[in-house]
Amino acid sequence: MALMPNEHIDEPVSRPPEIPMSDVMNDVPLLREIQRVLLSGSGPINWELARQVGIAMATWGAEDAPPTDEDRRGLADTVRAAELAVGGFTGLEQPRDLVTVEAFRRAQWVEANVRALRQLLDPVAEKLATALAEAQGSQLPVGVEGGEEMLRTLMSRMMPLLLGAQVGTVLGYLGQRVLGQFDLAVPREGGSLYFVIPNIAGFERDWSLDPREFRAWVALHEVTHRFEFARPWVRPHFLQLVRDLVEHADLDLAGLEERLGDLDMSNPESLTQAFEGMGNLFGQATDAEQALRVTRVQAFMAAAEGYGDHIMEALGRTMLPTFSRIEEALRRYREGRHADQAMERLFGLEMKMEQYRLGEAFCARVAELTGEATLARMWESAEALPSMPELEEPTLWLARTT
Repeated sequence: MALMPNEHIDEPVSRPPEIPMSDVMNDVPLLREIQRVLLSGSGPINWELARQVGIAMATWGAEDAPPTDEDRRGLADTVRAAELAVGGFTGLEQPRDLVTVEAFRRAQWVEANVRALRQLLDPVAEKLATALAEAQGSQLPVGVEGGEEMLRTLMSRMMPLLLGAQVGTVLGYLGQRVLGQFDLAVPREGGSLYFVIPNIAGFERDWSLDPREFRAWVALHEVTHRFEFARPWVRPHFLQLVRDLVEHADLDLAGLEERLGDLDMSNPESLTQAFEGMGNLFGQATDAEQALRVTRVQAFMAAAEGYGDHIMEALGRTMLPTFSRIEEALRRYREGRHADQAMERLFGLEMKMEQYRLGEAFCARVAELTGEATLARMWESAEALPSMPELEEPTLWLARTT
């Protein structure tokens, strides 16, 4: 029945309840996830964003199948054999904790490194964020009331996202390529060794390598680094070297400011590109003391990688009939320097191949002059590690330590 123009319409007895817009937004899955990421931490790096970006990149366009029980058992046996070989050859004491061998997917490698690198990278990110905020604040026009505080607030909210995207991009890039835990050769906590099975299996197929021998090579590489880094003093010493370097760095931020100034927040790729080319950000020494801090970090990494390469060369040639073929495949594979470039982008400190070769040459010379037991003494304490001048002239180290 049609209503007359002036006919009264009774109000309904009850109205639907008014739903706050915030509740509606929270009920949208995508928005809930965005909110969770944004609120996932208060530190200088948004680690939840790093985790998600890293996993997405590591698994993009590639199969990330879970390892089999056979993969796990085979690697466990290979690691035990490698431990006996490395311990017997070097004379280094077995690490105190019993190793746990983990067979990982790419995504699991990213997850593990998000946890492992946090204590190391947070001070780097804190220094970078503070320096950028101060630099931007000093460029505000005079008379902009409250502008500096507003900019600091904006930067404090933006920087964790930018740095989270950067860290996630690097970890995702590595996650597609790394074979084990110590392809990113920095000391970690815990007694685990993890192997990235999809990458290992893919490398075996691509280069037609015998899986048993290649996995023995990877196990030797991982176990050698574990023997180095499991000394109780190593990780605290390395953390202190990095913190000392970062704390005293006088950053030249002109290029980075320019990239941030051109940042297009509507373009997701710009987040991952904002810190590309970070390069030698913390390695630019402005005085003699800072130059010494730079060389201390570089000497540690050169000594650690040089020692690992030396042990791999000595043991690999005697244990693995196809060692030369494996080494050639890896040499060609590493021509892109993906691990070294990742270190530069994460820590802002350039490492040159010449420095790694210098570390290996030091180890070979010391072993030739004295033997493996004397060389292994470099891992007795922080003071026993060779300095950069000693890496260049091994007899200086021998004169000091023997």
